[in-house]
Amino acid sequence: MAQSRKKRVFVAGHRGMVGSAIVRRLEADGDVDVVKRSSSELDLTNQSAVREFFSVQRIDHVYLAAARVGGIHANDTYPGQFIYRNLMIESNVIHQALQTGIEHLMFLGSSCIYPKHATQPIVEEALLTGPLEETNEPYALAKIAGIKLCESYNRQYGVDYRSLMPTNLYGPGDNYHPVNSHVIPALIRRFHEAKESGAPSTALWGTGQVRREFLHVDDLAMACVLTMNLPKDVYYSVATPRCSHLNVGSSTDFTVLEIAQMVARVVGFTGRIEHDLSKPDGTPRKLMSSEKLASLGWEPRIDLEEGLLGAYEAFLEAEALAVAL
Repeated sequence: MAQSRKKRVFVAGHRGMVGSAIVRRLEADGDVDVVKRSSSELDLTNQSAVREFFSVQRIDHVYLAAARVGGIHANDTYPGQFIYRNLMIESNVIHQALQTGIEHLMFLGSSCIYPKHATQPIVEEALLTGPLEETNEPYALAKIAGIKLCESYNRQYGVDYRSLMPTNLYGPGDNYHPVNSHVIPALIRRFHEAKESGAPSTALWGTGQVRREFLHVDDLAMACVLTMNLPKDVYYSVATPRCSHLNVGSSTDFTVLEIAQMVARVVGFTGRIEHDLSKPDGTPRKLMSSEKLASLGWEPRIDLEEGLLGAYEAFLEAEALAVAL
């Protein structure tokens, strides 16, 4: 008897932090054929290139983790790039998945889709109930459009395109750019460089009193694979056709100052943490409710301080590799 073909799973954005974590999870399971393309091999903003790719690859499932991402500074400095590239990527991938008969797709969004002053913890139904945080509004609008594109295709064409909205992420594969990165990788680099130079202090953007929730990217990857493979009736026992996305978070938040103090301990920086009040705080608080996903059998496993230690080790490895090259 001929051996059945392995399920072919395309992970768009496999070199990014989220995409690489999903690849690790899928390859650890070992029962799928993971399809990967770098941006130089496949430009996801190019409609004809994406159309050709899907027409020949016989893809069964898609994880759409490709995106233009960054922290407050990057979002506020490059708003045109953030909205254009993300709209193009998601439109091309989701539409060509539909055009080639792919019934299962997972779209990865972000907690910034929710209103700036949403009631805490934020439930999925808070979407589109108030103004967004100004500094990342273009990115958030693109992600909202991706959710609604999936929902619209589900309703009109009967496919099963699901969306997960992760909280702030960290872990291996993160972007440690000194200006354009997110909170945790920026702090890891800043404290490491301060420790190495013997600096007596280093700066923390804003007041440090805004609160943030963080999730290790490997916990998100587990949620992605679990959720993708849930039977349709199980998934839609908690989601609805017009509110089909699910939150993914740790259900615990900290002040940015508390996060900075944890990172300093992990890195071994013993100097002063000073506040740069010329820099923005961003949204006052972003704690998401992940009760719906938890009811489907998922829970985070990696403690924050344990995860920060691993993230710092990954940073040191990346720095050593950069020097070697």
